[in-house]
Amino acid sequence: MAALGLRCCAWPFPSCEYTRNSFRITTSKPLPIKTYQVKFRISLAVKSSLCMPRTLSTSDMVTPGSLGPPPPEPTDGEQAGQPLLDGAPSSASLDALIEQLVPKADYYPEKAYIFTFLLSSRLFIEPRELLARVCHLCIEQQQLDKPVLDKAQVRKFGPKLLQLLAEWTETFPRDFQEESTISHLKDVVGRIAPCDEAYRRRMHQLLQALHQKLAALGQGPESLLGTDKPVSYRNKPPASIHRELLNICSDPYTLAQQLTHVELERLRHIGPEEFVQAFVNKDPLASTKPCFSDKTNNLEAYVKWFNRLCYLVATEICMPAKKKQRAQVIEFFIDVARECFNIGNFNSLMAIISGMNMSPVSRLKKTWAKVKTAKFFILEHQMDPTGNFCNYRTALRGAAHRSLTAHSSREKIVIPFFSLLIKDIYFLNEGCANRLPNGHVNFEKFLELAKQVGEFITWKQVECPFEQDPSITHYLHTAPIFSEDGLYLASYESESPENQTEKERWKSLRPMIRLHFCIPWKLDAVM
Repeated sequence: MAALGLRCCAWPFPSCEYTRNSFRITTSKPLPIKTYQVKFRISLAVKSSLCMPRTLSTSDMVTPGSLGPPPPEPTDGEQAGQPLLDGAPSSASLDALIEQLVPKADYYPEKAYIFTFLLSSRLFIEPRELLARVCHLCIEQQQLDKPVLDKAQVRKFGPKLLQLLAEWTETFPRDFQEESTISHLKDVVGRIAPCDEAYRRRMHQLLQALHQKLAALGQGPESLLGTDKPVSYRNKPPASIHRELLNICSDPYTLAQQLTHVELERLRHIGPEEFVQAFVNKDPLASTKPCFSDKTNNLEAYVKWFNRLCYLVATEICMPAKKKQRAQVIEFFIDVARECFNIGNFNSLMAIISGMNMSPVSRLKKTWAKVKTAKFFILEHQMDPTGNFCNYRTALRGAAHRSLTAHSSREKIVIPFFSLLIKDIYFLNEGCANRLPNGHVNFEKFLELAKQVGEFITWKQVECPFEQDPSITHYLHTAPIFSEDGLYLASYESESPENQTEKERWKSLRPMIRLHFCIPWKLDAVM
């Protein structure tokens, strides 16, 4: 969940020009000097006192690179890129929903229903228990416990069962980390294998793919949690420890590409179930124990990456001693942010803007006076929180539409402002009950949840079209960053305190002598 506090001034809405391979923003009159600050905090436990945000469907969206007319509205019940979900109840008992998940010789649940129910069911029943019940129903309904099987019937049922298991293991592989779940798979498939040996071979392939996926996920960024350790330096770190980013990469487009590479690599490890597990409340009809322990490590690691990038931007700006150099760094990051916008990397874009709006940076008036700020204010306008981030949501809609109609891998990239996505999902979860007064599961709520999460899953599966530059990504992950106090100290060193508040803060920080840093994550843990 993101909690943003902003003080914004109004500025004219820029006009946008778009061609397939380029995007340009223009404005008809000068923009005002920057007057607001951004404070950004992330916490997965938030009070639900705010109003429910308006959630936009895929059909409403426009792209950063295609701010033309949005695509036509889909018909009722239709989602862009998803099949119509016929026959799904708005509410039902958990047993009835499980029954609808189970395939039969003449029935197979819709793909959208499978994803929605597997995503939301963990709020009411543990995945391993759900799998056990599904397998039991299959055995019971198809009479697979009989000594003699109806081979004709099993040959109709078998492929559907294997298809369901394939979809489940592909989308939610972490549900199968326990050996007991694998045993259920082997048992039910072993019962139909005598009717066709191809079933056994298909099961072997499915398990191989599952093990490979789990092995890859085991190398994810969750291992980075808790590795930030404070280290102190008397002044600014020596050159052997800190190198300025512009010496590593002086091309804004190249850095935007590498940031996109990092974003997609980290997103790839976030499972759809983490969005549900981040805000899980104990089911009132379940036992006294929660359905599961905390399983949101990858999501939290991604949030930490956003915060690190904010502080890295601020550190790079506050580090140079001369205001001309600081102004050059600011203009460089403005260009990087613009390229991120054009690529569709909104998360890095927002991190860069947030870093430049941190108080230690925004107070550098003499530095900002040397900066050409028109492009920066336009980018700020795109990420303006007014109207529940209306401008950003419009750009995101365009990015989603461009991705659906992409003619190249670069046009498929959509990396949303992640904290706002979590906020939307949080309020959807808090604003609607999981169960109705009669005890039925509120399936209509989970259809909306699955729509939002499913769209994100599509975006995160895009292969990064940019070649990785190890020297740049290594710097992004390992360059020392100032703590908040360190940023203020560096800022006051660059431009003396001007008002009484700043002078008092400067006085309180001076005895520290040392500037505190956060040591970033090790590169080899995420490569």
